[in-house]
Amino acid sequence: MHQFLFGTYPYIALAVMIIGSIARYERDPFTWKSSSSQMLRTKQLRIGSGLFHVGVLVIFFGHLIGLLTPIWIFDAIGISHGAKQTLAVVAGGIAGVMALVGGLMLFHRRWTDPRIRRTSSFADIAILLLLLAQLVLGLATIFASLGHLDGHEMVKFMSWAQGIFTFDAAAADYVKDVAPVFKAHLVLGLTIFLVFPFTRLVHMLSAPVRYLWRPGYQVVRSRKHGAAK
Repeated sequence: MHQFLFGTYPYIALAVMIIGSIARYERDPFTWKSSSSQMLRTKQLRIGSGLFHVGVLVIFFGHLIGLLTPIWIFDAIGISHGAKQTLAVVAGGIAGVMALVGGLMLFHRRWTDPRIRRTSSFADIAILLLLLAQLVLGLATIFASLGHLDGHEMVKFMSWAQGIFTFDAAAADYVKDVAPVFKAHLVLGLTIFLVFPFTRLVHMLSAPVRYLWRPGYQVVRSRKHGAAK
């Protein structure tokens, strides 16, 4: 089971995410959106969404750089494993709390407002719950990490992640003896990759670059006003 979860499942999750995203974009391009509900309870959305997105972006790029950068690069520029671990705990902890608070605000807004609830699909609520659970697990790993501030535990995760992308048959062995909370965090993260193409998360792949030179705000008129005009 360990070999499947950490040696085979990563490839299944990544393959479904990549192929599924391409297929959805080609087959159902009009579903490729964030389905915003910003006109309903705007203030709570603005605060919650800001905290959530900033926190998640910091966490995402922190994991991306921290796990996939070859270890020798950190050694070459003089960043020790301990310093990297401490930075991950501090920066990841702050970003994780921000994302969790923002995510809880978004969930409360989506779950308790009847209007927003009616416009939400099962996938909308389910993926938000998965993300919240992942944030809780991520924050829980901080307490386990405090016992390994020498950074050697993090090296195991770096070796595992890089081993997956280099098709190392022994990749699963690198995380064989890590704490259960880390394993749960990894499995849930892979599961989010797996369901990614079937949720609104796909909008992450569409960077809104055009908004940098868009001439002005979008004008929304009521049907009555439009007919009268």
